[in-house]
Amino acid sequence: MTIENVQKLFAAMKTEARKVIVGQEEVVEQLFVALFTGGHVLLEGVPGTAKTLMAKTLATLVRANFTRIQFTPDLMPSDVVGTVVFETATATFRLKQGPIFTQILLADEINRAPAKTQSALLEAMEERQVSIEGERHKLPAPFMVLATQNPIEYEGTYPLPEAQLDRFLFKVLVRYAPPDVEREVLRRYHQGFDAHDLGTSGIQPVLTPALIAEVQATIRAVKVEEGILDYITRIADASRRSPDLILGGSPRASISLLLGSKTLAALSGRDYVVPDDVKFLAPPVYRHRIILKPEAEIEGLDADAVVARILGKVEVPR
Repeated sequence: MTIENVQKLFAAMKTEARKVIVGQEEVVEQLFVALFTGGHVLLEGVPGTAKTLMAKTLATLVRANFTRIQFTPDLMPSDVVGTVVFETATATFRLKQGPIFTQILLADEINRAPAKTQSALLEAMEERQVSIEGERHKLPAPFMVLATQNPIEYEGTYPLPEAQLDRFLFKVLVRYAPPDVEREVLRRYHQGFDAHDLGTSGIQPVLTPALIAEVQATIRAVKVEEGILDYITRIADASRRSPDLILGGSPRASISLLLGSKTLAALSGRDYVVPDDVKFLAPPVYRHRIILKPEAEIEGLDADAVVARILGKVEVPR
């Protein structure tokens, strides 16, 4: 598969996605980048901003199996990964697979489950496998976790451990749409759009899981000059030295930024990475991996503002 083919598939996916998702172009693009990079995404937004609809749309576009888990305080790890059951009829033990055995998993309100249950995702997200009763079970490919959380509701929630946050390729913010976009949403619902039945929108699959593997093979061949590698390294180092931060970006953040930039370059029709690819993806890569000092928060800064400061101080390669 050529870079031109990858760009055409990306354009076709965006065209089909617009039949369902109005606006949110940047969010959708970052979801596509994460899919082809082989990473997971933490979607943060208030209720009603189409986070679940985006996940279902993505699964439809690539003909992937889709499963949704509603995370609650009483959810147990076995409810996620499955368990071994004894069948009396055959006097044998059988694996009863949990909902994690899918290709695109929507972990809805992930921060409502306790750490013990959240930790059930750690092995799956990193190793693409789960261990049940000491036996390892591979997950289907591609495997992608789309987790959601509400940024304003903290009662009855459990903060995600830093180790789990670091396993998300991106943290994507889903904000309110502008009035003209929301008006178009209303118009579509008035004309009969049903979010529970995507078939009514006329959306058509563009890819298959096998084609995703071909796209990923093409992306791996994207060229990265030494200057870009140095740029990514200096961004990570600047985050660790930032006076605004307690914790800077991990080495996994640098790897995520590199691999995501290669994907974005390919989707843009280029076989080489440019600094703008890195700058575009730095906020979603870093915003969940850094911890601000209290003084920075008092100053009114948030993660994105600190990332912007860091990017402003690091010299861009020519």
